[in-house]
Amino acid sequence: MKLIKKSISEKDGQGMVVLVPEIPEDMWHIYNLMVEGDVLRAQTYRKIVSTTSTGSSSSEKKRISLTLKVEDVAFEPKESHLRVKGRNITESQYVKMGAYHTIDLELHRKFSLTKSCWDIIFLERLEIACDVAKVADLAAIVMQQGLAYLCLITSHMTVTKAKIEQVVPRKRRGSSSQHEKALTRFYEAVLQAIIRHVDFDVVKCMLIASPGFVNESFLKYIFSQAQRRPDLKFLYENKEKIIKCSSTSGHKHALNEVLSNQAIMAKLSDTKASKEVRAFDDFNKTLNDDPDRAFYSWMHVQRANESGAIKTLMVTDELFRASDIKTRRSYVKLVEDVKASGGEVLIFSRQHVSGEQLAQISGVAAILRFPMADIVTESEDEQD
Repeated sequence: MKLIKKSISEKDGQGMVVLVPEIPEDMWHIYNLMVEGDVLRAQTYRKIVSTTSTGSSSSEKKRISLTLKVEDVAFEPKESHLRVKGRNITESQYVKMGAYHTIDLELHRKFSLTKSCWDIIFLERLEIACDVAKVADLAAIVMQQGLAYLCLITSHMTVTKAKIEQVVPRKRRGSSSQHEKALTRFYEAVLQAIIRHVDFDVVKCMLIASPGFVNESFLKYIFSQAQRRPDLKFLYENKEKIIKCSSTSGHKHALNEVLSNQAIMAKLSDTKASKEVRAFDDFNKTLNDDPDRAFYSWMHVQRANESGAIKTLMVTDELFRASDIKTRRSYVKLVEDVKASGGEVLIFSRQHVSGEQLAQISGVAAILRFPMADIVTESEDEQD
């Protein structure tokens, strides 16, 4: 994302930025930057109907600039499509003051975003969005016979680009031809998904995970095809980027298991996704082995924060999109306090598998520097 202009007051954080989204993932950053109550100015299309003196009417689409007070932001991860709904707050020849309008933000077209307060979370998100070096992409295929998911994992989200599901009959003695033909069709469908969705100029690594020897069989198939088909030359050129690994199933949730593998983690150590998964695994292990050093839920984590005990704080980005300003400020202050006390803060994306799991346990969790067995007792006393 390109930052054209930045004008933010150091005193109260109020101000405006002008941005140009350059790649689809920038839409994800914009979705996290924009919340209800912000002011967006961008170009959009409006259908204009005109009536002649004879009573006949005609319509045309005009490109106009509008300023909306944001009420709703909708994001479609698969298409990286962002739609913003709000009320017009400036005079316009074509849209009345206070009228609702929807703007679809477009790549390579600038817009301005004004906030009453650019807090630390917004400013960090803005810095990350405008720093290309912080983007680390990888692709992953989890598969079993007849089922495969192809996902693109960026620094901030996991997007399922293709789901391949086909019937592969069991291999029977004396009649294996039907099984082999179905398996070949299935492998070819997965290969076509790779051709369509994986750009090896961007992707650092492609994981192929499966139970048993399915991934090994699939790799033999694609490389045998690469020997015969000129259009698959890129597979040999990027052979070192393809990593084979094991999983217990071919379902999407196996991605978390794959990214938890220590051998894979060593190869993906520079990706934010693997860091989040490792932290969540550490939390689960601590919760099991030393439960007085691992807590989740706002009440328990805040109690630990008051004692300066938090070593690692994990929060889902969804909590910072709360429409209630008081709730958002509470979580922003929590993040600031933990950083001030020397703790590490990880903001999990709900578009990642690890973020989905964290959301299931309230969306906030912490690993402590030292045990605090009295946290639960104090919370129960307060509730009573």
